[in-house]
Amino acid sequence: MDAAARARLEGLLGTELTGVRSLGGQHGVRHYQLTTDDDRLVFAKIADADPQGFAAEAASLRFLGEAKAAPVPAVIATDESCLLIEWINEDHSATREAAVAFGRELAALHNAGADHFGAPWAGEIAGLPLPNDQADEWPQWYMDNRLWPYLRIASDAGTLSGTDTRLIEAAGARSSELAGRPEPPSRIHGDCWTGNVLWSDGRGWLIDPAAHGGHRESDLAMLALFGAPHLDQILAGYAEVSQLEAGWRGRIPLHQLHPLLVHVCLFGSAYRESALAAARAVLAA
Repeated sequence: MDAAARARLEGLLGTELTGVRSLGGQHGVRHYQLTTDDDRLVFAKIADADPQGFAAEAASLRFLGEAKAAPVPAVIATDESCLLIEWINEDHSATREAAVAFGRELAALHNAGADHFGAPWAGEIAGLPLPNDQADEWPQWYMDNRLWPYLRIASDAGTLSGTDTRLIEAAGARSSELAGRPEPPSRIHGDCWTGNVLWSDGRGWLIDPAAHGGHRESDLAMLALFGAPHLDQILAGYAEVSQLEAGWRGRIPLHQLHPLLVHVCLFGSAYRESALAAARAVLAA
């Protein structure tokens, strides 16, 4: 890290740094562990070039933290190209008991609710814009803000063919029919795959959120997508606090269409078949 970057971080923190350790990075963002002169540890994200939506991430963390349910790191400081948050010591304590407790806390987070579907800030997910237009009905909101923008990107890039696009459009158009009984907006993480649940001291901490008012089944579908540890125990803990609507498991492919399309946009054809399989499952429901 050069002297100018270090000085900027010290200005944001209001203290000198005694240690800077590089942790790699992804999606055009570098990660660091910072040590302050009072031995406090801080996690820093710094954009390599263009701003990376740190304002949206800071707003998301605060939005989730206001619920006082599932733990999230505190925001320390941010500007357009840097985000500083509380350091969480990951110890991989994803035991069955911890998973049940996390399920309870996730349900409590969802139950905190939101004023509308969407959010009053422009979103970001893995370096891509995340539309957050606010609405009162989920199915059309989901299509307009979580499906069509990424379908358009993947189609324009040539990753999805015209036939692929029509298949996913047909699946997305069933959102109203398949969404289940209308529910009020839940306070959701919005990118709740297993890599964004950091286990520390027997609790699951939520990191890297794309939070908004959404459908609670979206978070659960994301946990299932890439194999969260002890998922059955997470769901058991969730059910102790909040019962899911009948048929929710059958709606998982509908909710997984969004993250799979995001992955198609980010990583190309490697996720094409998974997105098409989810679309076929929606059409077969």
